[in-house]
Amino acid sequence: MRLDKYLKVSRLIKRRTVANDACDAGRVLINDKPAKASTNVKVGDVIEIGFGSKAVRVEVLDVQETTRKDDAKELYKYL
Repeated sequence: MRLDKYLKVSRLIKRRTVANDACDAGRVLINDKPAKASTNVKVGDVIEIGFGSKAVRVEVLDVQETTRKDDAKELYKYL
C-alpha cells in the first residue's frame, strides 16, 4: 500500500493530501530514510512523522485497504 494512503487509513494523518505534502516536505521517514508518498508500506516498517517540534514513531502491525475508526489504532503501535 502507498505510504500516503496508509497514513490516511491508519488515521495518523487526517487527509491524504496532507500526508502527500508531509512526504514531499521530507517530514516522513520509513526505517530512518526519507520516503516519498508512493513508497510501499509493509508490516514491520518503522514510520517516523515530524509534527512541528515533536516526532511520532510507529511500527506497522497490519496493512488494510479500509478500516473503521475504532479499529484504526490496531494497524500500528507507538514506539
